[in-house]
Amino acid sequence: MPNIKSAIKRVRVAEKKTMNNSIIKTKYKTAIKKYETANAEESKDASELLSLAKKAIDHASSKGVISKNAASRKKSRLEKKLAVKPEAKKKVATKKAEKKEEPKAEEKKTTKTTAKKTAAKTTTKKATKKED
Repeated sequence: MPNIKSAIKRVRVAEKKTMNNSIIKTKYKTAIKKYETANAEESKDASELLSLAKKAIDHASSKGVISKNAASRKKSRLEKKLAVKPEAKKKVATKKAEKKEEPKAEEKKTTKTTAKKTAAKTTTKKATKKED
């Protein structure tokens, strides 16, 4: 325990701030958990609970309990969970696989033609050097 009067006060203030920060932190964590359980059960209240969780995260961010970037990251992850259901993930994955296959075939065509063009350029450069 400190002996100096100002140090004693700083200890008291730090304890109060720690208590307030822990209260704010538990509020936003419970809001997130409520939303995640509702979203997992696919209840209709999930979107309402999402807005409450985002509000709690913003409050924690404004009070300095979590940083602005951490708050933004947490909110975006929660939104992604609401937007993408397991069935939708499968559809998105198949669409991405189809898109990935098509450009590869086109890339091979372009690389062959560019290789021919570069080979033709080098041969013409060599021929012009020999003539000079």
